[in-house]
Amino acid sequence: MDADTCPLCETDGGLLVFRNEQLRIIQASEAGFPAFYRVVWNPHVAEFSDLSPAERETCMNAVVTVERVLRAQLQPRKINLAALGNMVPHLHWHVIARFDWDSHFPAPVWSAPQRPLEVEKLALLAARCRDVNRLMAEELAR
Repeated sequence: MDADTCPLCETDGGLLVFRNEQLRIIQASEAGFPAFYRVVWNPHVAEFSDLSPAERETCMNAVVTVERVLRAQLQPRKINLAALGNMVPHLHWHVIARFDWDSHFPAPVWSAPQRPLEVEKLALLAARCRDVNRLMAEELAR
């Protein structure tokens, strides 16, 4: 897959929370997981090691900022971090706030559900993510 056919080159890949020249933060459209974010490196590269040392620092600082805001605002049980890129080989980090009540916890979000969705809790979490998005963007703009 090259930049001409890459879905992360063609679209933001979710609800845009923040963008600068190097990267963007999106809130992913993952059913059952409103606190699922991605840090997407804007230029098309496949691997973290494709970045210069300064770019790697910028990218990881963004990942840490997203994680820190999620922890402070949502108090999740755990934050999951992943940079897989098997399906979309464009550098992006998954930053996912996990809760002991979520349908898949403690298994990965891509595994089989462990329990039914908690619709009311998900709606409250989704509403809180609107403030999280604003705070995240403010923090990243500094």
